[in-house]
Amino acid sequence: MARSVFYLLVGMLLSSIVGFAADNSATQKLVLYVGNSRGDDISIVDMESLNVIGDIKVGDHIHGVCVSPDGKKLFVTVESDHSLRIVDTATRTILGTISLSGRPNQCATSGDGKYVAVPIRDKDNVEIIDVAQQKSVKSLPIQEPHNALNLGSNRYIFVSSMGAHEVDVIDLEKMEFSAHIPVEGRPRPYAISSDGNTMFVAIATQHGFNVIDVPSKKLVSRVVMPSENTKLRPLQYETPDTLTHGLALTPDGTELWVSSLLDDRMYIYDVKAKKVTGWVSTGTGPNWIVFTPDGKYACISNTDTDDISVIDVKSRHEMKRVKVGKVPKRIALAMAPKDGKPQ
Repeated sequence: MARSVFYLLVGMLLSSIVGFAADNSATQKLVLYVGNSRGDDISIVDMESLNVIGDIKVGDHIHGVCVSPDGKKLFVTVESDHSLRIVDTATRTILGTISLSGRPNQCATSGDGKYVAVPIRDKDNVEIIDVAQQKSVKSLPIQEPHNALNLGSNRYIFVSSMGAHEVDVIDLEKMEFSAHIPVEGRPRPYAISSDGNTMFVAIATQHGFNVIDVPSKKLVSRVVMPSENTKLRPLQYETPDTLTHGLALTPDGTELWVSSLLDDRMYIYDVKAKKVTGWVSTGTGPNWIVFTPDGKYACISNTDTDDISVIDVKSRHEMKRVKVGKVPKRIALAMAPKDGKPQ
């Protein structure tokens, strides 16, 4: 993909973040949606009080969660019946259930909320869902897809291919792949820098991540994080080849936070200095991580202790560990009505 296209994507991402923060009015609050993968519900955490304020029943074995850019719709992939649920975040009711071709993974919306990309891991394809029509309008072949990622663009969505060891880019206007980016290993979660030039990719069997130059599609470096433990103890809800399953850049792009399943920590990598500068303890089995738009808090799901670690980013201190449902994995932040009713 051309460098200019990535700058366009990044501009859209920054615009969406600014708009997201601007919408924080007296009638809204920031909430965290937590997918409980061995339950049938989404826990809702109020990011002001740091308490669970409700839950939404959607179906057994939740996998992926993502939110429309305007915060009005929550999308949830459900493994038990191979479906995508569309939830009204104001009323917390299901607006629709879309049947999928197989077992779905982590989803992502387009910047305008028109489409949702859903990787289908056991069928080697990714389905593009038209939200208004509530149906799949395109299926693209991809080897063992894992996570979809949106950068705020109306046109492009990223999907990782564990089978092909790459991250692929979908052009939603053409409904086809526009780029295939090798990542030199079996990709787990990944993040992209604000200038669009650098991709950080967690790699299976590696306690760390690979750094990829996006324009040239070349490996820059392999970063191996320090660890206190050399062997992964058995985790009930993670495969033995996975040493890290969550990473994200702080909103200002200065730090990359990476989960360690060896040590039950988030390691903190200084992007400019290119080194690990610290760590913060979490619950057991840290899985997914998201930052609040202001960069104040990091939220990490802990699969084996059924809770969320809320960490103060500046002080690197765990503010609270919030009990949620059974085996929380994917999480997403959004603005919601304060009274839980339509605006």
